[in-house]
Amino acid sequence: MLPLDDLRRDGERIKVGVAKKKFSCDVDKFLDIDARRRRLMAEFESLRAEQKAANERMSSLEKGSREFFDAVAAMKSLSEGVKEAESRVKDIENEWLALYLTIPNVPHESVPIGRSEKDNVTVATWGNVGGISPCAMPHWDIPWFAEAIDFARGVKVSGAGFPFYIGDMARFVRALLNFFLDEAKSNGYVEFMCPILVNADSATATGQLPDKEGMMYRDEPDGLYLIPTAEVPLTNFFRDEIFDEDRLPIFRCGYTPCFRREAGSWGKDVRGLNRLHQFDKVELVKWVHPDKSFGELENLRTDAERILQKLELPYRVLSICSGDIGFAHSKQYDLEVWAGGQKRWLEVSSCSNFTDFQARRAGIKFRAKADGKVRNVHTLNGSGLAVPRVLAAILENNLREDFSIKIPPILIPYVGKDSLEF
Repeated sequence: MLPLDDLRRDGERIKVGVAKKKFSCDVDKFLDIDARRRRLMAEFESLRAEQKAANERMSSLEKGSREFFDAVAAMKSLSEGVKEAESRVKDIENEWLALYLTIPNVPHESVPIGRSEKDNVTVATWGNVGGISPCAMPHWDIPWFAEAIDFARGVKVSGAGFPFYIGDMARFVRALLNFFLDEAKSNGYVEFMCPILVNADSATATGQLPDKEGMMYRDEPDGLYLIPTAEVPLTNFFRDEIFDEDRLPIFRCGYTPCFRREAGSWGKDVRGLNRLHQFDKVELVKWVHPDKSFGELENLRTDAERILQKLELPYRVLSICSGDIGFAHSKQYDLEVWAGGQKRWLEVSSCSNFTDFQARRAGIKFRAKADGKVRNVHTLNGSGLAVPRVLAAILENNLREDFSIKIPPILIPYVGKDSLEF
């Protein structure tokens, strides 16, 4: 969430920043309720102070005296007033917090201004899209595809978007994940194995709630959510903790299956591996000093790009515009690979700086070495990488005439052979 003092002091500037995003919120309404909340809290505290003073006076009176009984009657009336004031504070607190959580992070000044994905800006490209296999075709049209990745039986068992990976394809996916994790380790990220169910507090801390509740699978009896990304459990590892500045920066990574309902997305680029409800991904997460977070974002982006370069996949980097950027994001890059069979770009990673937005929700702080003051860290994360679309691009871009797949050289030690044949 945004700093409360900034909202109170500089609401107009924040309204301008929020208006650049796609999320609807009412900053003026929040500020009005915030002012009412402060008045009610002041009234409540004043009544409590009066109650305390009256109680102290009563304790000095002779029990059974007329003055004592008068004081008891006054205390009873005062206690009722305190309870009513406390009830009003609790009611407005709920409304206040609900509105506070709808206010998104403000985009960084370097973010392109725009209203939709059409306004995203290409800031880098790598590789030759014309140098891929002349045999490239959409991965779902490869003759053996349904034998290696079975969507039909996935529908039978779970529903659309839950495929089975079979035999050598399952081993190839595992090889990809091992490669991703090894790359993360070489860049200084400590590997974690994470829970794949989180509570509402965790999902709220990272900004999935209340913004993306409709996109998440929920276990109703226990109030738990299947994670849409390892960002959620990893970031919350340090929730409500304060550590010394010397520990920064902290780098973590984790492989998890990820679950997304993708509500409202059907009919949009959903064939084959392009959009799944369950998929595998390695996530990279950073906790950094506020003065260094945008430099660390560039480093994070480089870590993700280097993986694609080693896989020899042509890609481009988009700076996401203000109207397409995420709720909690201050700045966001998307990495998209070229899928030669589909002849289109597929997003495989988002690298984002949340500034102190998530840390403020999660209570993640550090103690400054210079003055001992406690400050919020800045959090960042990025995919390093997500499997399905990377796999789609590898299959399409490396397809041979006999329908075997040339394995990128960097993966041969992981796979134990130089081609996939089915």
